[in-house]
Amino acid sequence: MKPTIVYGIGVEATIEVIGGKWKPIILCHLKHDTRRPSELKRLMPTITQKMLTQQLRELEDSGVIDRTVYEQVPPKVEYSLSTYGRSLEPVLELLCTWGEEHIDRRKTQFNENIILEHTEL
Repeated sequence: MKPTIVYGIGVEATIEVIGGKWKPIILCHLKHDTRRPSELKRLMPTITQKMLTQQLRELEDSGVIDRTVYEQVPPKVEYSLSTYGRSLEPVLELLCTWGEEHIDRRKTQFNENIILEHTEL
């Protein structure tokens, strides 16, 4: 018998799946297109290869991304949002919008020098 999992509020379950620094960023990149691990690494230059691999595995284990392996030489692997993962798109969009508005607020209210670089391949 599996142990009982108890959450205080629903957001705990959400954070369990997409929480942390890198998972939402990975999901936002996959929201736009299927990506190879090397493409994701290029889009997130400060993530280590080990961390990227770990985060991708956890997201795959949660069922929000799909991993496709092509049997060829050299091997090719691609990641994409699963059908279930696509249900996170409105949440991810709200997070992006809120973040952009927060940056604008900090620039205006606190005169901070912030640059938002939209990196795409």
